[in-house]
Amino acid sequence: MRKVINASGRMSILGVSTISDYVLDGMANGGKHYFEMEALVQESGKQVAKYVHTEHALITNSASAAISLAVAGVISKDNRYLVEHLYEESMPQREILIMKGHQVDYGAPVDVMIHLGGGRPKGVGFANGCSIDQINQAVSENTAAILFVQSHHCVQKNMPSLQEVSEWARQKKIPLIVDAAAEEDIAGYGELADMIIFSGSKAIKGPTSGILAGKTELITYATYHMKGIGRAMKVGKEAIFGLLHALEQFVNEETDISLQLAELDKLKKLEEVNGVKITIQADEAGREIYRGRVHIEAEAPMDASTLVNQLKDGNPAIYTRDYHANEGHFDIDPRPLLPGDMDIIVQEISSLIGG
Repeated sequence: MRKVINASGRMSILGVSTISDYVLDGMANGGKHYFEMEALVQESGKQVAKYVHTEHALITNSASAAISLAVAGVISKDNRYLVEHLYEESMPQREILIMKGHQVDYGAPVDVMIHLGGGRPKGVGFANGCSIDQINQAVSENTAAILFVQSHHCVQKNMPSLQEVSEWARQKKIPLIVDAAAEEDIAGYGELADMIIFSGSKAIKGPTSGILAGKTELITYATYHMKGIGRAMKVGKEAIFGLLHALEQFVNEETDISLQLAELDKLKKLEEVNGVKITIQADEAGREIYRGRVHIEAEAPMDASTLVNQLKDGNPAIYTRDYHANEGHFDIDPRPLLPGDMDIIVQEISSLIGG
């Protein structure tokens, strides 16, 4: 297989994150011993809850699994019959409200994960805007919860903030589930939502895993489904210990913006190539992330879309953050880069576009 240089971010299609030796030690420790798994699930959930500042938590095999389990939990509550018969039509309260600007495909459609949990997604508002009043009008006797997706993938303009949706949900006593899979502020959601979802392998840089955290009662409801649909979503003991090590490491390390900026400074050499301009962009979702934006201007011998595809086709394969390549630019995310990767990126872009 080709070597891959990941300049796109912590993306599932590239294996998300690299794992530190400390996390690998945790995984090895978990893998070399036996445990009573139900007790391990409960005790590890208590530990995770301390890190994310919630009452309780459940480690899953992915953030996607956490969405489905959260939905299943709010539908079935403590009805054990529904755990084994989740898709029976006799339970009418299945609607999960979600703003249409949040009905994204993050590698799979979020609606599919809602359906998997037994829910029926009910889109609210429009793709280019929504209001609290529109959310309020969408509530019916069949409403089970509202799902808020905190992500740069979502429409950002003309949308209620998480704070506003949180206040509304509490007034209406409707459970609020927040999908914050890639967010770095893992301790900042406990006061806003009833259940929160994180990826264990993105910002936290743990093994492939997910976190469902929140109120003890709701996490308990979701945990019942580990003997239902969650059986297909179970997480191994090695991943549990690896994630606990990753969380310990994550909360004790400080984000050094200067390291990101120093790495991005190397991109300025590309401005020697005719038709290339470099700017530094802050993260659009407000996280402590800076990226280098490579603008391919009209006088360049190829457009941005052609360039990013040729970078992917090369050896090593270079993946950039190319959501806006059709608009003439793409981004370089310095966080996943290994030593020497940025030099190769600069060299390959110079070679392809500058001859």
